[in-house]
Amino acid sequence: MKVIKTDGSPAAIGPYSQGFVSGNFVFTSGQIPLDPKTGEVLGSDVGGQAEQVIANLKAVLEAAGSSLDKVVKTTCFLADMNDFAAFNEVYAKHFPGKPARSAIAVRQLPRSVLVEIEAVAEL
Repeated sequence: MKVIKTDGSPAAIGPYSQGFVSGNFVFTSGQIPLDPKTGEVLGSDVGGQAEQVIANLKAVLEAAGSSLDKVVKTTCFLADMNDFAAFNEVYAKHFPGKPARSAIAVRQLPRSVLVEIEAVAEL
């Protein structure tokens, strides 16, 4: 097993890692739309925030030796299910292989962001 750490994604803001390789899979922690350099929230709407979340997710996957193309499952957390359609527009651009997915509305996300995504991918 191997812990994943990259400067291309925000540092963990708690007692967890950005990702973890186990066997032939990488498991990412949930990514939120933070700028990896400044720690500031990027994007004022769910679409802009989803773009940054996916960029952060991509960096963790690549640091592990994987990619967005190898994602087999995502879990997506939305602060407001009314943003579902706008979120799907961004998501579909980056995950054309249509991995298995759960999308859940939650009461609140860290830093009051609008979206968080975690993933499982093959190496």
